[in-house]
Amino acid sequence: MRSRLATAITVVAVLAGCGGKDGGGSAASPPAAGAPASDLSAFQLEHGIGPMTEVVTLGALDKSLADSGQKVFGAKCTACHKVGETYIGPALGEVLTRRSPTYVMNMILNPNEMVERHPVAKQLLAEAMTLMANQGLTTGEARAVVEYFRTQATGTVKTQ
Repeated sequence: MRSRLATAITVVAVLAGCGGKDGGGSAASPPAAGAPASDLSAFQLEHGIGPMTEVVTLGALDKSLADSGQKVFGAKCTACHKVGETYIGPALGEVLTRRSPTYVMNMILNPNEMVERHPVAKQLLAEAMTLMANQGLTTGEARAVVEYFRTQATGTVKTQ
């Protein structure tokens, strides 16, 4: 009985403290027009909150960078994420078909503020019930992971 009560209190506290979330593993998108006002700019709603304050545009696939990103992903991300299936966090193989490269990099580089303030990241937390850990990646490492994700997507990748 105490275990159930503790679990229920934890779930309520997380949901109350974080608000509604929008799934990174799901096809959820930023709030529609007419949604309640947000303190986020249009850029932040589309591309996330963090150090990436300009749109990251993907050019031709850089195989060397993708290989580097695969290594970073294997070392830092696979404890919680898989490419083709939901694990602790959402499956990430198709993330670039749902999110901009800039959003993905901001989520990697600034997960704490993203889940506190961004509606999509908040929804992810509500679905996964697990906070994304800040792995301390550099901007270059995050960009490499994005390049790796390009090689995993079967759908149309957002290039900016």
